[in-house]
Amino acid sequence: MHIDYIYGLIGGLLIGTGGAIYLIGNGRIMGASGIIGGLVDKSGWSTAAERITFLAGVFLMPLMVIQFWDRTETNITDNVVQLVAAGLLVGVGTRIANGCTSGHGVCGISRLSLRGIVATVFYIGAGGLTMATLRHVLGLI
Repeated sequence: MHIDYIYGLIGGLLIGTGGAIYLIGNGRIMGASGIIGGLVDKSGWSTAAERITFLAGVFLMPLMVIQFWDRTETNITDNVVQLVAAGLLVGVGTRIANGCTSGHGVCGISRLSLRGIVATVFYIGAGGLTMATLRHVLGLI
C-alpha cells in the first residue's frame, strides 16, 4: 500500500478523534469555519478563548510534528494569486454551505445528519466535476 494512503488514514483518524473529543467535551460540533466565523462576526466571543485555543492547535501542531517527520513532496503551486483565490473560494463555499468539511463531512456524517450528508455529497460532487472539467475538458491540470 502506498504510504500516502496511510498518512490519509492517520490524518482522518486524528480529525475524527478530535471531533469526537470536541463534541463530548463541549457539546458542540467541531467545524473549523464555524469556529472562525464566530470570532469574525463576534457571535462566538463568549467562547473566544476556547476558539482561539482550538485554532492555535490547528496552526501549531503541524509545525511541531514536522520537526519529527520527513517532509513530503506536494503538488501545491508557487502561484500566490492562485493560492489566495483558492482560499477565498473555499471560504465563500463554507459560508454558503453553512459549514466546512470537518463540520459536515466528519462530524455531520458521523452523527447521521441529513444536512451534513447532503452537503458532503454536493461538495464532493462539485469537486469531482470541477477536476474533470479542468483536467479532461479544458486540459488545465
